[in-house]
Amino acid sequence: MHMELILTQDVKHLGKAGELVSVKRGYGRNYLLPQGFAVSATRRNKSQLEHEKNRIERKVAKEQAEASDIATRINGMTLQFERLVGEDDKLFGSVTSRDLVEQLSKAGVDVETRRVHLSEPVRTLGKFDVDIKLRADVVANLKFWVVGKESE
Repeated sequence: MHMELILTQDVKHLGKAGELVSVKRGYGRNYLLPQGFAVSATRRNKSQLEHEKNRIERKVAKEQAEASDIATRINGMTLQFERLVGEDDKLFGSVTSRDLVEQLSKAGVDVETRRVHLSEPVRTLGKFDVDIKLRADVVANLKFWVVGKESE
């Protein structure tokens, strides 16, 4: 005999939160329900589950659209950083992820520093590309220049 339950948390080897699962009665009654890992799959709980799924799907679709819009804006940008240079075009200082985020913010694009995948600070002159991971499935590519500025 089996019983249907709706998982409230991810359960290893069984399913993810929000899924409808069929388990043996003893497992459901003696473990899943008392531990709070699941609730009974009553008609009311099933309709609430459908409502929650629809709400979550709309939220994910909205976040996806916003991330795609930001990615399009970033892909069309080229930033420029001026840094003091010494002998052999060595920079005094560097360009970091934080510098990139500040410039993007000035351009009207808000991105978290942890989303910028700059492996190490840039310490040379030239043109560079960096990936900005806005979501798991949306990655923008930002181009930027580091140019020299003579000391005063």
